[in-house]
Amino acid sequence: MKKKIIIGLSIFALFFLVAGTYIILTIETVTSRLDKLITLHQVEILREHLLIQIKRVQADLNLRNTRYARSMDTVVLHFKNMEKVTNTCFDCHHSEEVLRELNDLRNQVHQYRDALSRVLTIRANVKRLEVEEDSAYRIGEELKSKVDNMISTANLKLDEKTESALKEIADTKMMLYILVALGPISTAGLAIIFIKGFTNPINALLSATKRLKEGNLNYKIEGLKDEFGEVASSFNEMAASLKEQMQKMQRTEQMVVLGELAAGLAHEIKNPLAGIKVSMEVLSEGSNIKEEDRAIVSKGIDEIRRIELLIKNLLNFAKPPQPQFTAVDINDLLDKTITFSFKHPSLLSNIATGINIVRDFGKSLPEVMADPMQLQQIFLNLLLNAVDAMPNGGTLTVKTAYHKEIDSIGIDISDTGKGINERLRDKIFKPFFTTKPKGTGLGLAITKRLIEQHGGDICAVNNPGGGAIFCISLPVKEEGLKTIHAEKGRIT
Repeated sequence: MKKKIIIGLSIFALFFLVAGTYIILTIETVTSRLDKLITLHQVEILREHLLIQIKRVQADLNLRNTRYARSMDTVVLHFKNMEKVTNTCFDCHHSEEVLRELNDLRNQVHQYRDALSRVLTIRANVKRLEVEEDSAYRIGEELKSKVDNMISTANLKLDEKTESALKEIADTKMMLYILVALGPISTAGLAIIFIKGFTNPINALLSATKRLKEGNLNYKIEGLKDEFGEVASSFNEMAASLKEQMQKMQRTEQMVVLGELAAGLAHEIKNPLAGIKVSMEVLSEGSNIKEEDRAIVSKGIDEIRRIELLIKNLLNFAKPPQPQFTAVDINDLLDKTITFSFKHPSLLSNIATGINIVRDFGKSLPEVMADPMQLQQIFLNLLLNAVDAMPNGGTLTVKTAYHKEIDSIGIDISDTGKGINERLRDKIFKPFFTTKPKGTGLGLAITKRLIEQHGGDICAVNNPGGGAIFCISLPVKEEGLKTIHAEKGRIT
């Protein structure tokens, strides 16, 4: 969602930056054109003023020798004004073509001045005076016509430029109105998109929270993306964790009830069973009993011992002893357990001699906080199961490794036996489930219970190369190790 907001705001800002730049450039362009138009209009006014001055001088010339004739000073003043206006035209910046026209205009003005000067100075020669008057008048008319043509041509072009500038101003105004209108609309649209982007995921999270509050731990949030997708994923993981923990609050309560029940049963059964066992042992040692009967009695005694073992395992599962935590070297404890197991054939069947043991211990493993006696019981139980799974011999591999990212030690005990039936894999850690003819179904259940007491976990998977792998994960618990080491006077 954060990425979408950044992209949306960037596009929004870029749009208005481009639009603002366009408006500024357009306004500057139009302003510049308007300045030029004003200058051109001023030039046109100046030209019209020049035309008026030329007409005034021509009128002075026409009124000569009439009763309305002006004085010579007035004629000279009018001509000087015309010449002054002509020189003023050169104050502006013009193209080379316009400058050529202005120079030509100034030359004609000079010719007009010379012709008028001759008219004003000739007195005796009447005939020449008439010729000079006609020449001056003709030059004046040509000059007047030239200026008039310049004004007409310039006015035509000026009108076109003025119309174009006004049209551009109108377009700029329209674009400005559109941008002003688009601003609130686009802002509102962007706000609606962002609000929906926030409210929909939040509503989904609120709905999921209500479901969770109602006790529906199976509810999952789906369809959310970006940061809300991460929150939804964390929420789903939290719900699954809560469900698992509740199943464990319930399992613990069941174990407490089962422990009390097992303790009561053990108390009620143990003493009578011990009496029956002693009686049968005494009976089997009698000299007058037949061998056939002695064998039957011995078999009964074995079954009683099996019942005693079952009761003991039941008590260990339902009410295991509290672990006595201390710093444990996993590699060393595993090595001692393997050596002890295979040096005492009474603990294993005869097939143990056909088992190849591979120790793949990780180096520099940190110590863990654990009960060494309970860990040894766990490892021994798993080793026995691995050996039983390989009746024709095989390879038993014990592997350890330190997983730094989760600060735990992994222990894998694998065999090359027949593996685990996939349909039964989820049941092997349940109490009283067994596939062995004389099994109690409590060995793996006790193993899982003891590992969970250490804050660890265990799972079973099939080995791709054949057989099964039991994977144990034990937390390191650095704080507990530091405390124990401090008590021993060691600095870690």
